[in-house]
Amino acid sequence: MSFAEKTEQRGSAAEPEVPGGSGVVGSTLGFGLCGGAFKIRGVSKKHARITELAAQFSGDGVDPRYAGYFILFNQQKFYEAHDVLEDLWLPDRQGRNGNYYKGLIQLAGAFVHLQKNRLKPSSALFKLAQANFEPYPEVHERLNLVAVRLLIFGWLKQLERGEFLVNPLTPLNKPQLALQKFLSSP
Repeated sequence: MSFAEKTEQRGSAAEPEVPGGSGVVGSTLGFGLCGGAFKIRGVSKKHARITELAAQFSGDGVDPRYAGYFILFNQQKFYEAHDVLEDLWLPDRQGRNGNYYKGLIQLAGAFVHLQKNRLKPSSALFKLAQANFEPYPEVHERLNLVAVRLLIFGWLKQLERGEFLVNPLTPLNKPQLALQKFLSSP
């Protein structure tokens, strides 16, 4: 009997470790192994931690994980911002906001690299984020992407100007992102 068949036979009581897996288990994920498929049910410890963390953020009409991303990002908690939004992105990577969320995750990741003084990897992530925002309009999901693109451009220029030897992230030079408020119709 294959690993997939054994796992399916055990049902929801089994929570197998997936070799090479990310450790992130959402609602139900299907994997193909050796021509078979199996399902993993349950919630990872990371997902539970993220759900608890996100619960403290007022959604302001948006998913608390999305709202939490901006709050954590603006507090310079870039890794946590990345984690919170990744939890929203993972189940719907191929959805209409898949590349948008990936771009935001990469943007936070670029600043994680800056915090660790990894200047060239941060530049690479800024460029990936920029590319992921390309198909989206000027304002998407209440975020002004024109401003975000300018923010990325500015940080890339600072890195290049310093020839990747000077970290532009300082206590006085911190990035900020803000969602636009809903405008009421007349």
